[in-house]
Amino acid sequence: MRIRSKWNAKNRDRSPEEISGVLGFISWRIAMQAVLDLENNEFQTDTQVQRLAIIWEFAAFLIHVTDREMYDRMDQDERQIFITAMARNMVQTMSDNMGDILGPGDYKDDLISTLNLRMGEFARFSYDQKDGPSFPMLRFFGESVTAVIGEKNRKWVTTHIIDIEAPDAVKTLKRGMANLLPEEEVASS
Repeated sequence: MRIRSKWNAKNRDRSPEEISGVLGFISWRIAMQAVLDLENNEFQTDTQVQRLAIIWEFAAFLIHVTDREMYDRMDQDERQIFITAMARNMVQTMSDNMGDILGPGDYKDDLISTLNLRMGEFARFSYDQKDGPSFPMLRFFGESVTAVIGEKNRKWVTTHIIDIEAPDAVKTLKRGMANLLPEEEVASS
């Protein structure tokens, strides 16, 4: 997947909120592409709501991966600001999309609740800065997607997520991070 992750004005400091906003956008694109890839691989999605549920599972996973990647790059306070800004950005994007499909409503509380739940669940699993998410984390993520996808080929979704979609998503996210973060932050990781 091609992503645009270079700054136009290169000689300017970026705030954590600016960087996290761009990473949120990249994560959203990764999640949308993953849904298309699942559908192109004959996994069933029946409704826009179901597609959005899959996107939100990917969003939660990618926010968590971003948090793990930032662990050694930022102090606790900076990382909290960074991840909170990314999460808010993605909650707003998802809420807007839900409003377009389901009509006006307050979707943010449920989205935040699901995100907080997933962040806590993913936190139980190990993550290696070089190798990425552990197999148990990938399996849990795959099972989360399986829970919201259609019946056709459902028994293979978790394996597909573990083997293909999650590694591709993490690789693309890391590439975006490497291009967006200041050189000294990338070099220190």
